[in-house]
Amino acid sequence: MKKILVSGAGGFVGARVMSQLAGRYTLCAFPKGMLAAADKAAVEELVHREQPDVILHTAAISDTAYSEQHPEESYRANVELPCWMAKAAKETGAGLVAFSSDQVYAGLKEHGPFNEKMPLSSANVYGRHKWEAEQRVLDILPDAVLLRATWMYDLPGYGLPVRGNFLLNLYTAALHGQTLRFSVNDYRGITYVREAVELLPRAIELPGGVYNFGSENDCDMYTTALRACEILGISPALERQDWPRSLLMDGRKLRTAAGCGFSDTQTGLVHCLRDYGLMRR
Repeated sequence: MKKILVSGAGGFVGARVMSQLAGRYTLCAFPKGMLAAADKAAVEELVHREQPDVILHTAAISDTAYSEQHPEESYRANVELPCWMAKAAKETGAGLVAFSSDQVYAGLKEHGPFNEKMPLSSANVYGRHKWEAEQRVLDILPDAVLLRATWMYDLPGYGLPVRGNFLLNLYTAALHGQTLRFSVNDYRGITYVREAVELLPRAIELPGGVYNFGSENDCDMYTTALRACEILGISPALERQDWPRSLLMDGRKLRTAAGCGFSDTQTGLVHCLRDYGLMRR
């Protein structure tokens, strides 16, 4: 049974890794709070002590607004830390799977969907840092796997942490009479986080490189929200905006290399609701 060392094990993705993949791997984690203050030597020392087969790096500062306001913190968390993981993996012979983000595509003028070879010029600090991390990690460890993840969602349950996300935001707005704003010129996929975790065993076996990792979508976010509300049977106030952005990703590289891929955005939403008993099978 492979041993996987998980960073961010108490976070949105990491906690679900520890829950869903238990029994399939020997799972261990960086101590809670360690990575917020640890230096390169401390990270390497723990990896050497644990001797994992794979490091699964989910820890990050993923709030784009916070990264914009605190670029030095973002750089440490989103560039330096994954590089330390790569160096430690190289020294111990471990594999490395690290999460990147669809935000690397922010600022592109084309509509997409974008493949992994698309020339980038991200419009925000977070996206630029994730892109730099991809390049530097692969320079250190060419066999590393970098997963460009979309915005992920889940509902409260299973005793796991949850944060504001697309699905939960719709429910909350309907419950409290709030207005949500979505643009008819904003295009991106959104992904059921439990589906992403279920695909990680395939990701661990991928050849080194960058992979788009998330659900594809065939419509803008305003239409996506309308469709989701119809499925959910709720009617929050949705305000139509028209600001432009596209983070659409082409998932063909992952499907070819892994032999499988993600459900599309609408199918993933139905999958989530069925998991929580909110929709008939």
